[in-house]
Amino acid sequence: MSGHSKWATTKHKKAVVDAKRGKLFAKLVKNIEVAARQGGADLAGNPTLFDAVQKAKKSSVPNDNIDRALKRGAGLEAGGAEYETIMYEGYGPNGVALLIECLSDNRNRAAMEVRTALTRNNGTLADPGSVSYLFNRKGQVVVSKDGGVTEDAVMEAALEAGVEEINDHDEVFEIICEATDIVAVRTALQDAGLDYESAEATFLPSMQIEVDVDGAKRMLRLIDALEECDDVQNVYANFDASDEVIAAAQE
Repeated sequence: MSGHSKWATTKHKKAVVDAKRGKLFAKLVKNIEVAARQGGADLAGNPTLFDAVQKAKKSSVPNDNIDRALKRGAGLEAGGAEYETIMYEGYGPNGVALLIECLSDNRNRAAMEVRTALTRNNGTLADPGSVSYLFNRKGQVVVSKDGGVTEDAVMEAALEAGVEEINDHDEVFEIICEATDIVAVRTALQDAGLDYESAEATFLPSMQIEVDVDGAKRMLRLIDALEECDDVQNVYANFDASDEVIAAAQE
């Protein structure tokens, strides 16, 4: 989540594992369906949909699943649900702030799932507005280092498009920009011949809470439990930990 934390790298690797479990597929397909419903099924005219499809393809979601989601979202195929975005706020162990983003067709079910996951893992649900002020909505573009991509190349390509910072996380570079600059940044990368893994809006903490190994273990367990909920799309947290702490917590 921060430039000096291993958590961003861990999240990236965890997404690969989640994809192998198939858990991520349903969430990516749901994103496509909602984006198509909100902005139309034309990829060229709907940047949110374009990025949702790109991310699904990078995560090896079958083309058939992507096509069906596009059709459902555009109303060309039956079975589409009326999803709404719901944000829950909460606290984890050590007072860590949590933003839990859901995409659900059943508000009551989503609330129950989130509350249960929190309660069983030393977390609590908070009132709206309790922690959201601790996060800023930003754009996040992830570029793989495959093929020898350098930080200089990324910076040169995207700097004029509105990049705020570039973080080096093992196998990837993470570009942070204003949420409204995502399309400009990814277009600049494409024009420079650089492939990107994902481009999406995210929530970054304005202040962080340092945790020890025990705290990191409990946070990772809580985040896993939340992400297992069918309605939960993303979990944002304001904890930070050193490389050594994160590594020890995953043993």
